[in-house]
Amino acid sequence: MMEDLLDRPMLPFAELTGSWRFHSDVEGIGWLTLDTPNAPVNTLSTAAILELEELVERIEGLAAKRELLGVVLLSAKDSGFIAGADIREFDDMDLAALPEALRRTHALFERIENLKIPVVAGIHGFCLGGGLELALACHYRIAVNNDKTRIGFPEVNLGIFPGFGGTGRAIRQAGPVDAMGIMLTGKTLRAGAARKLGLVDKLVRHRDSLRWEARKAVLQKRRSTQAPITKRVMAMGPLRGYVAGKMREQAAKKARREHYPAPYALIDLFEQHGNDWRAMLAGEIEAFVPLMGSTTATNLRRVFFLSEGLKKQAAKGHQFRRVHVIGAGVMGGDIAAWCALRGMSVTLQDLDMDRIKPALERGKALFKKRLKKRFEVDTAMLRLQADPQGKGVARADVIIEAVVENLEVKRKIFAELEGQLKPGAILATNTSSIELERIAEGLADPARLMGLHFFNPVAQLPLVEVIRSSFNTDADIGKGAAFAVAIGKSPVVVKSAPGFLVNRVLMPYMLGAVERVERGESPELLDAAAVAFGMPMGPIELMDTVGLDVGQSVATELGHPVPEGSRFAELVRRGKLGRKSGQGFYSWKDGKAEKGETPVHADLAGLGRELVQPLVDTTEIVVAEGVVANADLADIGVIMGTGFAPFLGGPLQARRDGRA
Repeated sequence: MMEDLLDRPMLPFAELTGSWRFHSDVEGIGWLTLDTPNAPVNTLSTAAILELEELVERIEGLAAKRELLGVVLLSAKDSGFIAGADIREFDDMDLAALPEALRRTHALFERIENLKIPVVAGIHGFCLGGGLELALACHYRIAVNNDKTRIGFPEVNLGIFPGFGGTGRAIRQAGPVDAMGIMLTGKTLRAGAARKLGLVDKLVRHRDSLRWEARKAVLQKRRSTQAPITKRVMAMGPLRGYVAGKMREQAAKKARREHYPAPYALIDLFEQHGNDWRAMLAGEIEAFVPLMGSTTATNLRRVFFLSEGLKKQAAKGHQFRRVHVIGAGVMGGDIAAWCALRGMSVTLQDLDMDRIKPALERGKALFKKRLKKRFEVDTAMLRLQADPQGKGVARADVIIEAVVENLEVKRKIFAELEGQLKPGAILATNTSSIELERIAEGLADPARLMGLHFFNPVAQLPLVEVIRSSFNTDADIGKGAAFAVAIGKSPVVVKSAPGFLVNRVLMPYMLGAVERVERGESPELLDAAAVAFGMPMGPIELMDTVGLDVGQSVATELGHPVPEGSRFAELVRRGKLGRKSGQGFYSWKDGKAEKGETPVHADLAGLGRELVQPLVDTTEIVVAEGVVANADLADIGVIMGTGFAPFLGGPLQARRDGRA
């Protein structure tokens, strides 16, 4: 690489550091390229920031001597621009020294912004967190307009908010409402959406065009324009307090302040300084430091690393193009639609078209929600094909059975399938509780069968339990995990045992709550208590969401049969199965439970902790029995499969912290 730099003719300046490369060309344009060593993505580590500080000093000198016309900031990584700060450094960070480190970074970005020569950022792939903050300190931003480009501030998902000046600069460019919306949700934007908001100034179709367009931007001394007054007015005078109040109302619907303080701290900062982007920027540091040291942030970082670690279970080198799903009920139909959304050709089988049609309609609704353009929706629908005769089995790379939780029905299906499979195809069951060894009885090659257990709602819950029977090999399970990763899910490998991980720990929790309702306690109160503890929904609403028939079946498999004559058993007998039938413990309308008034309780969170106790106890038992390899996998599996409070770090981490 150094030889490449030295071979360039007539370069007035060249520099190579650990993370950065810099050279100026014969036109006097400086090309500053980030290439984090030994890493698939670029991050702004402490070392990278210190190196950039030295380079900016050199650039300032060259600019003062008029030896540079401008600077272009690029990434050498195929994965993208900059994924953010180096999160691996956070846990070892000295909080006492953090304010000074932030001030130093703020000063560095301000020096970049104050350069008299134009500084242009060329963005492809990921431009997140600190990477976007650095891009916003540049004078002009060009982005590749394709599906791989993602721009945003995901910091709230780690219990913090932007700390390198991004709060103020985002408000300057996008206006207060749009900028705060991006930061408060942590959602990433496509390049086109970022352009509309003012975070990006120019779009190009291909990465190869970045250098040419950036060169033109430097030569033409282009500068980004700030948000217009029509946007900025929302942060002026009394309006700012009103807007902040609305933001708090929206935040409260998603998270409680005591559980997730970062959104509220950001709103407080906005209410104080949102009319002056420079004051907002300056106020970041004081508000940021307490968040970084909070238990919430520590646990959310742990969850992030555990989540990233799940991908390592996937075997390399596998490709999956065709999926065949048997069973077009809510679970099977939604699995099929999700796979089609992720770009795979999917055939969906059931007894007749009357059973398949509702699944196709739900799939189309999902595509309309997730895909922006009509042709994308139409293309996804072409990938999702009804297949009552099961013709897709012979061509499929993955076959997933998702019929009723009945052992004999499943055995019959797999006996018929075994002779139709192409070599190497994955044969999987979505069973929620039955051991694979029992399902595989009678198969000529029981090692072909593995479990791929999805969770309802499929489009929202990221977990897939990859269930390993005593017949499966490491290669089998690695391939199953690779499929989960290929469709954007997070695999947790579990041993074939009744209920596996998630349903095993959920059932004592949900059945315990149901027993209290049978004794006359308010379902609304129990659900509110669980939410106050930190669960995304209460146990009674969850039972309705899972389906009372599924809950009854799993409970029976786990040795906890629903008592005859109970309200639960009567609801199942009458076909009132919860959300999918419109009636269960609650009435359901438009996918939402209709609840009555919640009775007053002196300690809702304490009651919630009491309700969750069986879940935590059972998670310990599951780890001790070896159903999952360790406590870390149990924690991340329960978080992803049940929504267990991420800010607590999982049930076992919560117990270690004395919070469960």
